[in-house]
Amino acid sequence: MKTDSELKQDVLAELKWEPSINAAHIGVEVEDGVVTLAGHVDSFAEKWAAEVATQRVMGVKALAVEIDVRLAGSAKRNDGDIARSAANILDWTASLPKESVKVLVQDGWVTLTGDVSWEFQRQAAGAAVRHLMGVTGLSNNIVLDPAVSLSVVKSDIEAALKRRATTDARHIEVEVHGTDVTLTGTVHSWSERDLAMSSAWGTPGVKNVVDRLTTTY
Repeated sequence: MKTDSELKQDVLAELKWEPSINAAHIGVEVEDGVVTLAGHVDSFAEKWAAEVATQRVMGVKALAVEIDVRLAGSAKRNDGDIARSAANILDWTASLPKESVKVLVQDGWVTLTGDVSWEFQRQAAGAAVRHLMGVTGLSNNIVLDPAVSLSVVKSDIEAALKRRATTDARHIEVEVHGTDVTLTGTVHSWSERDLAMSSAWGTPGVKNVVDRLTTTY
């Protein structure tokens, strides 16, 4: 198991290695495996990249993000421009049904609402607007409206876990209540945790996934 000092050095190294991040503007603190990122970045996309890079590091138990987005003068746009750009790019996103997602922008912060059938569509909508110039934050409030029966959802998820996460599948319990799925048990890395979550979200009919997995190293 890594010490907090070792984990801090690994996170700093990962941030420096990621080309989309200016690591000089980001500070890292670690306590009991919980990583806190602080500082400022030039775009919301860079803030997002810092979060993802940190989660890739083995040993990270939890992540707190206290990074501010400070837009340069040339990157600042009014809310109307951002809203129009977001609406246009969503309209051109092939995986999204037309007019399924609505956009609200306030002080550069984009809020997405609407209904889609799949989690990958919800994620695609967030990814589409995350990199737009002028965006300072994103709330993805799109909800899933399942169009299929959940009668076999538990067995489907368990089968997916066995196919995709063979190392930890036997340590993961799946509970289904209506359209909600709860995952409990243990995994051995953040990537295995993400794999288990994506397996659950990738099952037709799942509307919400509760992550109660424990990461052990």
